[in-house]
Amino acid sequence: MDPGDSQVIRIDTIWLATTPMDMRAGTDTALARVVSVFGAAHPHTAYLFANRRANRIKVLVHDGIGIWLAARRLHQGKFVWPQASATNATNHVGLNRAQLDALVLGLPWQRLGEAGIISIV
Repeated sequence: MDPGDSQVIRIDTIWLATTPMDMRAGTDTALARVVSVFGAAHPHTAYLFANRRANRIKVLVHDGIGIWLAARRLHQGKFVWPQASATNATNHVGLNRAQLDALVLGLPWQRLGEAGIISIV
């Protein structure tokens, strides 16, 4: 096994909630929010939430055995986050790995399509 290929947490699917979450939420509260918004916490899936100001995010990952909860804060600027809409029935958005990598850096992830193709200008 190549050490560069090893992963502590396997993530196959990534979901982003469009409605804000209180960043004081701990693991149990965040897990309850995942079940409320997404219906269930599926193994090898990451669920992302932001606060109202979009300068903090929390990521909950179900690794198939347990739950991981991580937080990230931007000291300047905001994460690029879609707004919840009364006309939009869904309260979540699916992302690919390249989009997740861009999002956590605070970059405009919506411009990245499959395989890094720019699809929105």
